[in-house]
Amino acid sequence: MNRRSIRSGIDSEERYGYSRAVRIGDVIAVAGTPASGEDAGEQATTAFRKSLDALAEFSGGPEDVTRTRMFMTDIDRDANAVGRAHREAFEGYPPAATMVEVSKLIGPDLLVEVEIDAVVEKGAASAEGRN
Repeated sequence: MNRRSIRSGIDSEERYGYSRAVRIGDVIAVAGTPASGEDAGEQATTAFRKSLDALAEFSGGPEDVTRTRMFMTDIDRDANAVGRAHREAFEGYPPAATMVEVSKLIGPDLLVEVEIDAVVEKGAASAEGRN
């Protein structure tokens, strides 16, 4: 199968050996995406936007997303705000979704990290690999 990946150029990609997103055939996986912001809702909104931007580089959109994962440091406090951001990001195309509480994320001010998986048509244009 033809594998393509995109990298955003941040230091951790090289340090930890990962790509921003990978496409093999019609399946796309976007790496865990955190974002800064004042609260969990703002962080989630930005993280979903960044993830969908990476997906768009492979000609995918919210309608192609099959699964999302939302990791948050305080699910009791933040589930509603993160859930609203999720609903807005995938309006009309609700994917399968998982919310999980974690003890902490990689940055001290991070409250939320999201992942998305998608399936796009094999004939759809896609990004050239940037390894």
